[in-house]
Amino acid sequence: MRYKFVDDLTSDVVFEAYGKNLNELFENAAYALFNVICQIEKVKPKVEREVNVKGDDTKDLMFNWLQELISLVDTEGLFFSKFDVVEINERGLKAKCYGEEAKPEKGGTLVKAVTYYKFSLEKTKRGYKVVVSLDI
Repeated sequence: MRYKFVDDLTSDVVFEAYGKNLNELFENAAYALFNVICQIEKVKPKVEREVNVKGDDTKDLMFNWLQELISLVDTEGLFFSKFDVVEINERGLKAKCYGEEAKPEKGGTLVKAVTYYKFSLEKTKRGYKVVVSLDI
């Protein structure tokens, strides 16, 4: 399982994402995010964007990663449907994101930001788990 939605509040959407390693965890969190933002299955991987993100630790890195992806929707008008984390350590990542121009017919829910409500990242027996709350 890549991710699941936990709470669907009026102003927030909360999901858990999983990964056997950090690469997979960060990719799956991005898939969950874009499953909210758009109809991800309708978004074609036509354009590529390289994303570089820094953080104070792995948890901060995840927060910054998801915030950066939201900002790309806002600033470049793109929806993404494929994510490839190329390099990652606890303080930085480099990823390639694939998608296309955002179109209303492929849209979902407007996500304003990632919040710290219930936000957590932990190592588990099976790998990693993150809990993320999105302000919608």
